[in-house]
Amino acid sequence: MHRVLVIEDDATLARGLVDNLQARGYRTQLAVDGQIGLEAALADPPDLILLDIMLPKLNGYEICQRLRERGLDMPIIMLTAKGQEEDIVRGLELGADDYLTKPFGIRELLARAAALLRRRQEPATELFRFGDCVLDLSSHRLSREGMEVPLTTKEFRMLEYFVKRPDRALARRDIMDNVWGRSVIVTSRSVDRCITTLRGKVEIDPRSPKHIRTIRDIGYRFEPDG
Repeated sequence: MHRVLVIEDDATLARGLVDNLQARGYRTQLAVDGQIGLEAALADPPDLILLDIMLPKLNGYEICQRLRERGLDMPIIMLTAKGQEEDIVRGLELGADDYLTKPFGIRELLARAAALLRRRQEPATELFRFGDCVLDLSSHRLSREGMEVPLTTKEFRMLEYFVKRPDRALARRDIMDNVWGRSVIVTSRSVDRCITTLRGKVEIDPRSPKHIRTIRDIGYRFEPDG
């Protein structure tokens, strides 16, 4: 049974989250301020954290950063009332895996949580299947319906970055740093152009992508089961 730590100071929202998670079979722990939440996560790391950004004592950014600095890799879903691009990107760059802007639907939150937990349990592999594609990291090869699809170096790195981080919101800056490298000067338009060509190779309908989904103003999400 998965254990979820909810760090949220809004009593009504926190109660709703806890009740719905428990109804789905999750064990839950609630922290009503940032300091208590951080201490709880460090003392007994949960399987998943639902993390509000604006919290008393320590905000969500500080919590996320400290957990990642300690090497803890549990999925973190940010809950933010702001909905501003820079706030969401900042959280993702500090190590959050996904975000939801308040008010959000509980069914969407539960689906995002289940997807992140499911992917985390899957064993490490060099072979990734999605749609009618298979990406083999060991042979550096993409095939579609049994036929090899040629990829440029950047396209392969991009696809590898995506398949290793399924169902996560990925900021453009993180994609640039991991695919092109921090020492290379590159713009977000380079990312978007590479995505366009990559979609042409892996999507059934590149104009309506099912796997490489755009998150407006933020970046992209790779959905293997799209």
